[in-house]
Amino acid sequence: MPKMLRTTAFTLTLALVGAAPTLCAVDLKLFGSISGQVCNTAGVTQMGAIVQLYNRYERLVQKVLTSPDGRFRFDSLSPDTYSIRVNLNSYVPAMRQAIPVRAGMDSFLSIQLANLFSSIELVYTAPGQIGILSDDWKWVLRSSTATRPVLRLTPGWSGVRTASGTGSSIFSSTSGLVHVSAGEGGGASTLGLEPDLGTAFAVATSLFGSNQLRVAGNVGYGTAAGTPTAGFRTSLTRSNDSVLSSPEVELTVRQASIRQHAGAGLMFAPGSPQELPLLRTMSLKVGDQLQITDDLNFQYGAMLEAVVFLERLNLLSPYARLTYDLGEAGTLEMGFSSGAPAMDLIAPDDSIQSDLAGLAMFPRVSLRDGRARVQKNETYEAGYRVTLGSRTYSASFYQDALRDAAVMVSGAGFLPPADLLPDFASNSSIFNLGDYRTLGYSASVSQRLIDSWSASLAAGAAGMLTPIEALNEPEANQMRSLIRPVRRPWATARVNGIIPHSGTRVMASYVWTPSGSLGPTHAYLTQRWQPQMGLNVQLRQPVPGVSGMPGRLEMNADLRNLLAQGYVPITASDGRSLWLIQFPRTIRGGVSFIF
Repeated sequence: MPKMLRTTAFTLTLALVGAAPTLCAVDLKLFGSISGQVCNTAGVTQMGAIVQLYNRYERLVQKVLTSPDGRFRFDSLSPDTYSIRVNLNSYVPAMRQAIPVRAGMDSFLSIQLANLFSSIELVYTAPGQIGILSDDWKWVLRSSTATRPVLRLTPGWSGVRTASGTGSSIFSSTSGLVHVSAGEGGGASTLGLEPDLGTAFAVATSLFGSNQLRVAGNVGYGTAAGTPTAGFRTSLTRSNDSVLSSPEVELTVRQASIRQHAGAGLMFAPGSPQELPLLRTMSLKVGDQLQITDDLNFQYGAMLEAVVFLERLNLLSPYARLTYDLGEAGTLEMGFSSGAPAMDLIAPDDSIQSDLAGLAMFPRVSLRDGRARVQKNETYEAGYRVTLGSRTYSASFYQDALRDAAVMVSGAGFLPPADLLPDFASNSSIFNLGDYRTLGYSASVSQRLIDSWSASLAAGAAGMLTPIEALNEPEANQMRSLIRPVRRPWATARVNGIIPHSGTRVMASYVWTPSGSLGPTHAYLTQRWQPQMGLNVQLRQPVPGVSGMPGRLEMNADLRNLLAQGYVPITASDGRSLWLIQFPRTIRGGVSFIF
């Protein structure tokens, strides 16, 4: 018996030794991984984004940079929960906690970076099984002429269907923002002053997994002029399995009151009560985009806007942009906008913060001979952009045509009341400067610096409203004929980034223009940022959260045109004077609750 046991043991040992290489080659799948792709709101992949991996104790485990196609991967992770933080210049960091890692599974993250509200969406796929067919089989089948149109691969498609696309829940991926602000002046933009909504909210959610529903609104008082304001915006976008989305439908309604002491110049219809009217607007926008070829994208849409103030005014605003991707040679774009400014082209950020900015952008209404007019912009622009290493070069050429241009007037003692409309965003008035055309061009270079910092320089020339001679008679029509666009040079510098440890996001810029002009007012359709007059500083400071708190707090400060540049004095022959202002100085601060 002992001899038999020794023989059996020796046989088993030989069998194990012979099978050892085979056992070592078996994938026991004891570990998992986290991978993903980083894109912006337009679906463009982002190279060089810093992706940091933290364990459940908030300790940094690994740090990588995204590849040229925006992808990253963390392998050989023990089953546990992890956190991901993504940083990239010009975007707000994206953060996701409690990402589970399972043995033999790859946790795939779809990351979308925006200027204020970035998002990370999580799906689960088995490693190496993202698609039914391997890449080798895809290329074999693509080589067949008969099957090529059917099996054509969509660029940028990862083959992963997110959990939100299953339709298992009505609402998912819900995020929101509540913003409270106060200060001196309203919100400043490229097009001038906007009413500050004081307290506003915005919510975005996924409806049945394949629709994105966004709602934003405000009911309160304009903090600058103390007049009631209200607004409500809702938009619906249906997504599909391709990179692009189906048409977006957006409805916006707004209402604002005029200050009571300034109604003497308004002309009322016969028989109507002599009360100050409300400014009411309602706009319906439909936008879409078409991928004509792999390199050619066409974005288009239109907005129908109804303005009720003294009378009913209707405004149709179509817009379009054609983008041709030249690969390593850069990107060529051509844009067109008519009527109201095309927010989809001016501010392509698709975050809910952009909904608040669009909600506050009332039509530019003015008075001329006692009748209400709405400013209309018609813009043609061509632009080129190329990235070489850490630098991005861009250039553009444009033509603007404005009808019933509205500009802010302060101390307007000699203008008739029938040509002045009280501004509900400030304590000044709005004056109609008539119609004019301008031509302009610009060139810029942006340099990525260390970590998340970058610097930009730009220069160009634009038609700036300038008094061409002295005003002899204190009369509105004569002032319109004397204030004409004159091509003047301008230059700007900008730096932005995130301070380490504190997480403070800083953006500072300065735009120089010759004295005696209102400054450039063009809204770029093909550039990625909009220069604004004078010295501007924006600060965003995350506030440490409280344990169990579902969202996060962020303090912000917005300082625009601190040196009060671009204020043009106009003096009549009798000594009375006023100031023309396109970009007023504003100092604002606030708190945002983001969830």
